[in-house]
Amino acid sequence: MSDTDLELMAHLMRRAGFGASRDELERRVAVGYEETVEELLHPERQEPVDYYEFLRYYPNWWKPGTMGGLGHAGWVWRMINTRAPLQEKLCLFYHQLFATGVSKVDHYDEIVDMIDMFREKGLGHYKDILMDVARSPAMIYWLDNHENHATSVNENWGRELLELFTMGIGNYTETDVRECSRAFTGWTLTHKLPRFHMGRWDWEFEYRPEDHDGGEKVFLGQTGNFDGEEIVDIILAQPATAAFIARHLYSFFVADEAQVPAWSVTPPNNPEAVQAIADVLIESDYHIETALRFILYSNFFKEARFAKVKNPTEVVIGTLRLVGNTGRPSPEMMGWAIDITNMGQDLLNPPSVEGWHSGIEWINSGTLMKRTNFTAELISDQSRPGVVSIMDRVKMAGDSPEAVVDACLDVMGPLEIAAEARQELIEHAESLGPIDWENDSPEEGGAARVSEIIQLIVSLREYQFA
Repeated sequence: MSDTDLELMAHLMRRAGFGASRDELERRVAVGYEETVEELLHPERQEPVDYYEFLRYYPNWWKPGTMGGLGHAGWVWRMINTRAPLQEKLCLFYHQLFATGVSKVDHYDEIVDMIDMFREKGLGHYKDILMDVARSPAMIYWLDNHENHATSVNENWGRELLELFTMGIGNYTETDVRECSRAFTGWTLTHKLPRFHMGRWDWEFEYRPEDHDGGEKVFLGQTGNFDGEEIVDIILAQPATAAFIARHLYSFFVADEAQVPAWSVTPPNNPEAVQAIADVLIESDYHIETALRFILYSNFFKEARFAKVKNPTEVVIGTLRLVGNTGRPSPEMMGWAIDITNMGQDLLNPPSVEGWHSGIEWINSGTLMKRTNFTAELISDQSRPGVVSIMDRVKMAGDSPEAVVDACLDVMGPLEIAAEARQELIEHAESLGPIDWENDSPEEGGAARVSEIIQLIVSLREYQFA
C-alpha cells in the first residue's frame, strides 16, 4: 500500500463522505479506488440505517414539529451511522441548493420529508428532483406558491427557480420570471386539520386546475400554453442551466467557489472542469450519478486536496465517526446536533433561500473556537475505540518527538502542515518530556501526552480544510 493511494482514498472519503478512520482507509485501499467509488454511488447495496432505533429513544421525532431548534437531530444520527455516506452527503448538497427553513415553514416534518426525498432520489435525474421540490409543501410555503393564483401571480417561486435552482442571474428576463410563475399557478397545498398532541398534521400537495393560468405564455423565447413541468423541460434544455448546476457540484465536491450571488460576475476557478461537468450533465439528461462518477474519477477532483473548508456538519459528523462509540442514540445526540448549529450551520433552518455562505466564511473567531474545542474534547476521550486505535498506531511509530508528531499528523489525515507549525509541535512534544507508553496516568501518561499533541493539531488552520 503506497502513501499516495492512502492519501487519495482519504481525500475521496472526505469529499464523498465525512472522512474515515485509518482502519477504514486501509480496507478501502485494499479494495481499490474505483470499487470504492462504485460502492459509494450505490447506497442500495448497503444495509440502511434503522431509523426506528433512534425513534425508540426519541419518539417525538416521528413528528418533530418545531422541537426548539433540534428537529435535525434524527438526520444527525443518520449521518453518524450510515454505511452509505455519499447518500447523506448528497442530502446536505441539495439542502444547501434548495435551502428551505423552519424559521418560516414552522414545520420540521415537511423539511424532513424533503431531505428524505433527496436521500431516495438524489443520485437520479435532476428533473425528477426539481419536480418533487416544486410539489414539496415545505418549498411551496417557503416561496409562497400557495399564494400564486391565476388572477394574482406571485413570482417568488418562479424567480428562485430561475435564479438559484437552475439558470442563475443574467440568463433570463423579468418577463421570463413572470411567465414561469404563471405556469405554476394552481400548485398549492391542501387545507389541513389543526395541531394534534404530537405536532402538526402533514401538508399535501394539491393542483387546482381552476386556479391555473391556462393562457399562452412566452418563456425563454418559446411560446405555448405551458404548465410547470413544460417550463422545467425548457429550463433544462438551456446550456446555462447545465453550467450552473455543474458549478454547484464543483463547489460542493471539488473546491470552494465564490458565493452563489457573485457567480454572474465572477467566473469559475476552473472553467474547464465546470464545463466538462456541464457536458456530462447534458449528455446524461442531468443524471447526477453519472455526473458524480465523472467528477470522482477526474484528475481535477483527485488533485483538489484540502481545497475546501469543512462545513460545521462535516466537522461534527467526521469527528464522531472517527472516535466511535456513537451508534446508540444517547442524550449526547442532542448536544451534537446543537454543536452543528453553534458552529454556524442550523440544519433544516438555513438563513435564507440562498442557503449558507460557505468556504472561508464558515470561519470566524467564535466558530473556530467552537470547532477546535469540540474536536479536541472528543479526540482526547480515551474511552472511545477510535481514539484507542489512534493511540495504538502512534505508539508503533516510536517515542521520539519527531516520530510522534509525524505519526499524529499521519493518522489524523494524512495531513501536511507548514514546516514552522510542524517544528512548533515537535518543540512542544520535547517540552512534555519522554513519551512513556507504560505510564497510563491520565495527566502524564504516554496516551495523555500524545492526546495533547493531537489537540494542538486539530486547532491548526490546515485541519479546517477537507
